[in-house]
Amino acid sequence: MTHSYAFPPGGLPDQTGDPAASAAILTPAYAVIPASVQRDIVTSLLPGWTKTRAWILARPLSGHAETFAQYAVETLPGGGSNQPEPDPEGEAVLFVADGTMTLTIDETTRSLAPGGYAYLPPGVPWRLHNAGAGPLRFHWIRKRYEHAPGLAQPEAFVTFDSKTPIAWMPGTRDWGTTRFVDPSDLRHDMHVNIVTLNPGARIPFAETHVMEHGLYILQGTARYLLNRDWVEVVPGDFLWLRAFCPQAAIATGTEPFRYLLYKDVNRHPRLTR
Repeated sequence: MTHSYAFPPGGLPDQTGDPAASAAILTPAYAVIPASVQRDIVTSLLPGWTKTRAWILARPLSGHAETFAQYAVETLPGGGSNQPEPDPEGEAVLFVADGTMTLTIDETTRSLAPGGYAYLPPGVPWRLHNAGAGPLRFHWIRKRYEHAPGLAQPEAFVTFDSKTPIAWMPGTRDWGTTRFVDPSDLRHDMHVNIVTLNPGARIPFAETHVMEHGLYILQGTARYLLNRDWVEVVPGDFLWLRAFCPQAAIATGTEPFRYLLYKDVNRHPRLTR
């Protein structure tokens, strides 16, 4: 199976476009940030980083999704950071979409090509640089780690999409999840996986649950149910779901529909802020 990994297009559309045709949506239950609006003028520069810009697609927002931030990051050759994470309790997942990432975790350096995946727990020093000849483009998901009694925090690790099997749902080979973390490992308070739906496959019920979601469409197309609305999604679109927003999907097109999925898991809900 050949995989591709979408990323914001950047640039700037010409002056003939219809702004209302962008399909961008913000509701109390969900948001849709299409690839078509992920342009140069909405990027941010990041303190502690050089030759880097970021599309900040989600951040903790009262009344919406409150547990995570999600970026799409572009680092030019020679750029990067020796102190990338500003929050001492911040954990992260990095997923490479394009280029080559040089990632150093606790003085061990690894090279990650497209499909490379890294989990970085809080308090573990890491550095990231682009030593290649072209841009490095990657997805970065950040969350404040929630410690739990009797559980040590998980270790850092690096793996790859191509080396991680898809766990198909019971009774099907058309809907499955690439799980980079063992679901039974309670040390992890978030999962960042890749969901795959083959052409014509569907999530056959409206999932309604406490987990918040960030979904970045990596490949393929689908009709996606958000609350009561069916939305057409394409590579590079980002979906941001608060807790309990009903959701489902039907894959369209001729190639697998795949998305990078964040969700918060394995912790009691807090009863006070």
